[in-house]
Amino acid sequence: MAGAATRADERPVTESPRPRRLRLLREHRPLALAIAAAAALRVVTMLGYRPAKLYWVDSFTYIDVALRMRPSGGYQPGGFQPSGYPALLWLLRPFHSVALVVGLQHLMGLAIGVMIYAVLRRRTALPSGYAVLAAVPGLFDARFLRLEHAVLSDTLFLFLVVSALTVLLWSPAPSPRAAAAAGSLLACAALTRTIAVPLILLAGAHLALGRFGPRPVLALATAGLLPLAAYACWFHSAHGRFSLASGDGVSLWARTMTFADCRRIEPPPDLASLCPTGVRQDAASEYVWAPDSAINRAPGGLAGNNDRARAFAVRAITAQPFDYLGDVAHDTALAFTWTPVPHPGRVRPAFGFARERSELPDQPAIAEARTRYAGDIRGQHSVDPYAGFLAAYQYPAYLRGPLLLAILVVGGVGGVGGVGALGRRRAASLPWAGAVTLLVAPVAVLDFDHRYLLPVIPIACLAAGLAAGDLREKRAARRREPPPHP
Repeated sequence: MAGAATRADERPVTESPRPRRLRLLREHRPLALAIAAAAALRVVTMLGYRPAKLYWVDSFTYIDVALRMRPSGGYQPGGFQPSGYPALLWLLRPFHSVALVVGLQHLMGLAIGVMIYAVLRRRTALPSGYAVLAAVPGLFDARFLRLEHAVLSDTLFLFLVVSALTVLLWSPAPSPRAAAAAGSLLACAALTRTIAVPLILLAGAHLALGRFGPRPVLALATAGLLPLAAYACWFHSAHGRFSLASGDGVSLWARTMTFADCRRIEPPPDLASLCPTGVRQDAASEYVWAPDSAINRAPGGLAGNNDRARAFAVRAITAQPFDYLGDVAHDTALAFTWTPVPHPGRVRPAFGFARERSELPDQPAIAEARTRYAGDIRGQHSVDPYAGFLAAYQYPAYLRGPLLLAILVVGGVGGVGGVGALGRRRAASLPWAGAVTLLVAPVAVLDFDHRYLLPVIPIACLAAGLAAGDLREKRAARRREPPPHP
């Protein structure tokens, strides 16, 4: 009995829940303060702009697909992407509220910041205050508040990509189960926006180069590619071809219109009608919608000329590779200007919070969406003092282009000592490569868009945080080394 009592006395005392919560709160106080402030900003956004930002035609294309739950195959804004975002809208349909949709997206924005912080705290020795800095741009940049408040696919896309990176980076050696989970998340991201397809390949390369064994690579490839193959079969059943979305050829054709010279391309007769008409647009994407562009003059329009457009674009890029690369580099560089450059000139690239009362056009699709999806669908109107606060807040709360460039450099080079994505340490390699891919790939296949730039920022910040943590660890190791003997 005495021995049993002794063993009982030697058991560690379990920390009670309340002191444990207080200890965690003290340890993660910077994150708690940041999340509280970011959540307050999102509440102000929902109070200041009611019920949500609805774009004609993009938002209502997504809602239309959700109402019918079919593979998206339209040739209009919003119809160029798969049906991942409409699937989310379909799941939320029983609540009949677009305000709920954007409320959920605001929660996703907060979760993205928490995941970035959690990965940095787990994989690096960065203090809480430094780790939370990597989450600050995504939590506080006013552009993210506006994007989360719109019925658009971008917030879901970014949430899925950051979730996949979190799963893969949580452990230095990802298990097959973690790799499969990350592959599934990246597949969902690719079914939300096809630009995520290369991220599946990057994740597979990360696992292969990390020498974690064949099982994680196989698990990620299976979980990432099988859903895409299944969706392509569904798309074929509805539209007659294996694909994830419509318009890939049209998009690439529009990209070539900024430099295409048919005297050098020498297209065959069946493609010659897609040569530039001589009417110049100020951005490649404008050629998709301009009524006087060659593809809209051709019989069949966008839907009937997608394959021909792709064939023309491949010939143009092959004939003029340096012109193509030059235009891609020029448009990509727009991401790094101090003052946002309107591209195309008709859009307002930033500082979009304003006092407004907008009306939706009288369209059957809008009437159907209001009747069948959400009764709170209407033109957005601003409410003071919340809207006035956000209109002033957005000017300082904007990550300028040179700062984004610096973040990418830190993630890629990692500072002195060659750590980071391009050095001997590989913790930052996957998010850095993902950020660069999401920066360049949309420009390479269509055009630069300030909206499509936003997913780059949190992922680049994650890479920079990992690189900074590696640098800090390396310097600490040098300080611990014993001095050389005389």
